Amino acid sequence: MLFQIKSYLHFLWNSKNEHGVHSPFVFSLVTKCFYDKKNKTEYTLIKNYRKALLENKNTINVTDFGAGSRVFKSNTRQIAQIAKTAGISSKRAKLLFRITQYFQPKSILEIGTSLGLATSSLALGNPKAKLTTLEGCPETSKIAKEQLQKSNFKNVTTITTQFESFFTSDQLDTNYDLIYFDGNHSKEATLAYFEQLLQTINNETLWIFDDIHWSSAMEEAWEQIKEHPKVRVTIDTFQWGLVFFREEQAKEHFIIRL
Repeated sequence: MLFQIKSYLHFLWNSKNEHGVHSPFVFSLVTKCFYDKKNKTEYTLIKNYRKALLENKNTINVTDFGAGSRVFKSNTRQIAQIAKTAGISSKRAKLLFRITQYFQPKSILEIGTSLGLATSSLALGNPKAKLTTLEGCPETSKIAKEQLQKSNFKNVTTITTQFESFFTSDQLDTNYDLIYFDGNHSKEATLAYFEQLLQTINNETLWIFDDIHWSSAMEEAWEQIKEHPKVRVTIDTFQWGLVFFREEQAKEHFIIRL
């Protein structure tokens, strides 16, 4: 906890709002998407998806393949508590929806479905997109699939698999416009996924890494990602790291307050 407090204070000291952004591409993203305060009809659907999970008092046995939980001490967890403490926040869910709506990706990969809270935002952001979401835990994946079906998200394919197995399978698309990384908050896994999935990028691809300030190791991973020669623009929002591969862009790194 102390590490994250220090990290956040450092972030605040170095961060800017739209007035400190001189890139037209990033300025447009910040002003038209990040700071868009208008209400959206889809926000109600996102809220209802969360509400259904918060009302689910059943328990499941979670198989955790990632860096573990800072909240739960047991692998037997109540669905409502997972949704409340471990899922994407309401504010971030709305932002993820706006980002997806802004860029209109045709093919989306989510690494780490959990209960599908972020999945619902991605699906609503572009209902015409092909959205594939991966979850390693069978019981969590089952709940997410059931809730996504109840909520009538028809553009989502839920796959229960260990991520590394999927990356080396013939199910992996050769081209993803957006990848949301939220499955394993370790340096080694993050960098391995980064390298394995570089084969799927195009010039317009956006990658979003969750919890880049989770630990000192995750911050090291983020710094290595920023320096990769294929990476052109990055945006650090503290919770997320956004990565763009646009060859026409000068290499720049931004730290943006939300």
